[in-house]
Amino acid sequence: MSETLKQEELVQIDYKPPGTGWMDTKPDIRKGKINWGAVQKSVEYLDLPNPRKWSPTDDDWQLPKDWKKIILEGMRERIEKFRTFQVFMDICVRCGACADKCHFFIGSGDPKNMPVLRAELLRAVYRKEFTLAGKLMGKMAGARDLTEDVLKEWFFYFFQCTECRRCSVFCPYGIDTAEITMMGRELLSLVGLEIDWITTPAANCFRTGNHLGIQPHGFQDSVDFAVDDLEDIIGIKVEAPVNKKGAEILFVVPSADYFGDPHYFGFLGYLALFHEIGLDYTFSSYASEGGNFGLFHSNQMMKRLNSKIYMEAKRLGVKWVLGGECGHMWRVINQYMDTMNGPADFLEVPKSPITGTVFENARSTKMVHITEFTADLIKNGKLKLDKSRNDQWRITFHDSCNPARAMGILEEPRYIINSVANNFFEMPENCIKEQTFCCGGGAGLGTEENMEMRLRGGLPRANAVKYVHDKHGVNVLTCMCAIDKAVLPTLIDYWVSGVQIGSVHELVGNALVIKGEKERTLDMRSDPLPGKEETEDV
Repeated sequence: MSETLKQEELVQIDYKPPGTGWMDTKPDIRKGKINWGAVQKSVEYLDLPNPRKWSPTDDDWQLPKDWKKIILEGMRERIEKFRTFQVFMDICVRCGACADKCHFFIGSGDPKNMPVLRAELLRAVYRKEFTLAGKLMGKMAGARDLTEDVLKEWFFYFFQCTECRRCSVFCPYGIDTAEITMMGRELLSLVGLEIDWITTPAANCFRTGNHLGIQPHGFQDSVDFAVDDLEDIIGIKVEAPVNKKGAEILFVVPSADYFGDPHYFGFLGYLALFHEIGLDYTFSSYASEGGNFGLFHSNQMMKRLNSKIYMEAKRLGVKWVLGGECGHMWRVINQYMDTMNGPADFLEVPKSPITGTVFENARSTKMVHITEFTADLIKNGKLKLDKSRNDQWRITFHDSCNPARAMGILEEPRYIINSVANNFFEMPENCIKEQTFCCGGGAGLGTEENMEMRLRGGLPRANAVKYVHDKHGVNVLTCMCAIDKAVLPTLIDYWVSGVQIGSVHELVGNALVIKGEKERTLDMRSDPLPGKEETEDV
């Protein structure tokens, strides 16, 4: 898809509003701008409504006969259950503070990708059905009837939101537009309007414990393969326990970490780090996925998927949980865990067995982010590091939306990178940390059929990378989210050729001086370390 899209065409963005009013302007539903509908088998496996074979490009979406009643009743239930939903429906004053903050609006020029107008798609129906002014005055009060065309518009635009929450940073009323998107997607799900790259990974996660559908013996094989690869690099065969009962710590990673590049290089970094500090930990072949695609589907799906981590922590008898470089796992844990599945009182407040640091911020969830853990090790002088082993890289860092905005993990990754590497360069301050731009493929939108919108939505991030690439010679963009690592290679290769994607713990693995290691000539990618190129040639 990307080969047929010319940069000069995508950057011709028309910000002029259409000649028709927003209620009368129909969406351009076509390949490149949509995700395929969920496959029937996955919908049936998850016991979701209205399983059938369908496509968003069809004229007939095969809705239930009483679809309108189902949607409106679902909206009523959520208004009564979630106080924030009604508050967010009522308090927006359309000030426009969020209008130009969405990467999809910046990349497409479509007014309905302004967060305020995307939310208005739902608000207009809410006014019509649940407010007196809307019932009496209709369109004059911004109210709108719920029709099939309106429902299709919901599907089109609520699946052009990555739930990144950048808009919420700028809202003076604190409206979390991502939660409006979440409500919109829940309502769509009630009548069977799902996308496959959310539903199938969720079904896989129930079936085998991870989004990719890797079975327990396959997970064990992947871990064993990584142990062998790391031995080739450092000359030591490390232990990587799976389903070890009584270990102190359960370590949970996104499945892409042990399956695909560039995630895998960070996975090797984890194994090297844990070996060096002698960490008593275990993986779980059931909780072999930290990512939670339920966040992109519904509250109930999020709750169901999150529970497996804590069920395994209890089954294996660990003290606390450590989580790897993942994005949406951490928003679920940090913002929703306590009210969905927690508090996890059967676990202990996390305490580093190496430094003695008590992670008070995890007192309720009992789960610590890997960058918090590693930064603490470095601060307490527990690691010997050779920064020159990363001199082949000129590094910038992409703040992954969920760890940054949902957790406030802003300084830990930067502290780690500056401790293990000599050449770090920040992107402009208005697009990092709390204001970071999204990768353009989050929330289940990172598919091939959606490529045009991925490239448009990722343009603001790519533009910032191009700035530091041109100014400082940056050749690697690091991040700590599995979706970022999956989506950014295509995006950056398209817009900024010559920049690789890497993980924070890949850099840690490179710099880590391990007791008993052989003379290191290779980095975590099995490429020659700086100054060791001739050694490898020999």
